[in-house]
Amino acid sequence: MMKAPHNEGEYDYVIVGAGTAGCVLANRLTEDSSTRVLLVEAGGSDNYHWVHIPVGYLYCIGNPRTDWMMKTAAEPGLNGRSIAYPRGKVLGGCSSINGMIYMRGQAADYDLWRQLGNTGWGWDDVLPWFLKSEDHHGGSSPMHGSGGEWKVSKQRLTWDVLRAFQEGAKEFGILPRDDFNDGNNEGSGFFEVNQRRGLRWNASKAFLRPALKRPNLRLVTHAHVEALVLDGPKATGIRFSRDGVMHEASAAGEVLLTAGAINSPKLLEQSGIGRPELLRDLGIDVAHESPGVGENLQDHLQIRTAFKVTGARTLNTMLRTALGKARVGLHYALTQSGPLSMAPSQFGMFTKSDPAKATPDLEYHVQPLSTDKLGDPLHPFPAITVSVCNLRPDSVGSVHVKSPDTFEQPEIRPNYLSTSSDRETAVKAVRQARRMMTSRAMQPYLPEEFLPGTEHQSDEAVLEQVGNIATTIFHPVGTCKMGNDDKAVVGADLKVHGLDGLRVIDASIMPRIVSGNTASPVVMIAEKAASMIRAGSRSHSAPGKTFTKPAR
Repeated sequence: MMKAPHNEGEYDYVIVGAGTAGCVLANRLTEDSSTRVLLVEAGGSDNYHWVHIPVGYLYCIGNPRTDWMMKTAAEPGLNGRSIAYPRGKVLGGCSSINGMIYMRGQAADYDLWRQLGNTGWGWDDVLPWFLKSEDHHGGSSPMHGSGGEWKVSKQRLTWDVLRAFQEGAKEFGILPRDDFNDGNNEGSGFFEVNQRRGLRWNASKAFLRPALKRPNLRLVTHAHVEALVLDGPKATGIRFSRDGVMHEASAAGEVLLTAGAINSPKLLEQSGIGRPELLRDLGIDVAHESPGVGENLQDHLQIRTAFKVTGARTLNTMLRTALGKARVGLHYALTQSGPLSMAPSQFGMFTKSDPAKATPDLEYHVQPLSTDKLGDPLHPFPAITVSVCNLRPDSVGSVHVKSPDTFEQPEIRPNYLSTSSDRETAVKAVRQARRMMTSRAMQPYLPEEFLPGTEHQSDEAVLEQVGNIATTIFHPVGTCKMGNDDKAVVGADLKVHGLDGLRVIDASIMPRIVSGNTASPVVMIAEKAASMIRAGSRSHSAPGKTFTKPAR
């Protein structure tokens, strides 16, 4: 006889996932002292030094302590390769392992969301929610906020070779831009980052830690949520396992699913919410038909071109020797600056693959280093990497469970380069990156291409090499998309269509991917969602019920 789950009690809101969105929601919803919140996270504490030292992303990605260690299925567009698909499994989620770049995207991205029928999600609608939590180094302005939880800083180091790249871009009409976040990001500049005094500023530091001081928030870590609990067409709680024991927690108000673009659709499907034929084939009982669950996966594919340089200071040369590594470490210890404080990408550029485009569709990440792939040793010669990605891919993929086993990772199929337009853009991106390196400003460094290599010149040869070297830049979205069509999973209020008591609040709700990095748009989504939730119901507490925060 199966043992009954341990009863964890009733809360007003149960939040599944202490990633970026979950941390924001936990903070905002517990501002009302009468609101009881349970936050459940599969990973552990972010009290790990590599989370906080910015360059530590190299040691957090691909580390089971902080990463779900997912991989895609074999991708035809990547010449049959299966690639690593990092997702944060730690307090703060992906904000604890990402590149820390503060980026909103373009005003046109959000206006398109509104045009697709998502009332209240246009640029003018969402800008106040970006500003609400922002603490910008430049202070308050019409486009930036100050005093909020989400710190935005300038980077604490510069590189002459990247300055030269910016000068060279001017020769091709790409001008410096002071602010990538005013709704039009066309131009070049050094990325602003979510850091504070040379340390990563993740969602856990920003939003969760202050909220944990409140008695009405309970956090449970190392808790694997196995299913949503449904009572007919209403979500009433969750079941999760921890240390081999099954637990069940009830939500008097709502269950808020913030597990991310991969794990949110996974949990819905494992709870019987999704495409009926897929679920039945796996032996999962169908609780609610929602054919769009796990569909509409969109991601930015990063093409990493690389060039040897002469006479340039790069990370390759600085870290070549033990003495060099010691100098860099000492410099960081004394000043919290230098290479250990650097985000993966320092310099960015937004431009068009074709002048006919209305807004930039290419994003560059230019780095004073090179390696065969993320996590591999740096090359033993001075080099820079000029990564470029298609901001608005037409290729759409999916993520679906493969079995009823809740511990088995889902099948991730991004379908990169599956459309002719994306293949054409990829070839144009490589050719444009090559052209950037021919500028007069770059010639003193004698740039020499070695990825993909100058021997690959025809469109067919370039595309073949793109399949060999391209990889994710870690921006999956769209798998529980917002909208009103038959493949939409949630509405503009982020409530799951056809179910009560359940919302999805993370990058999976984006109907179309934004034209930039995705972390801060998720903060915005959670801020807006928290406001909608609080406006809809101030408290679901049962009469006479009290809540005592258990010891963690």
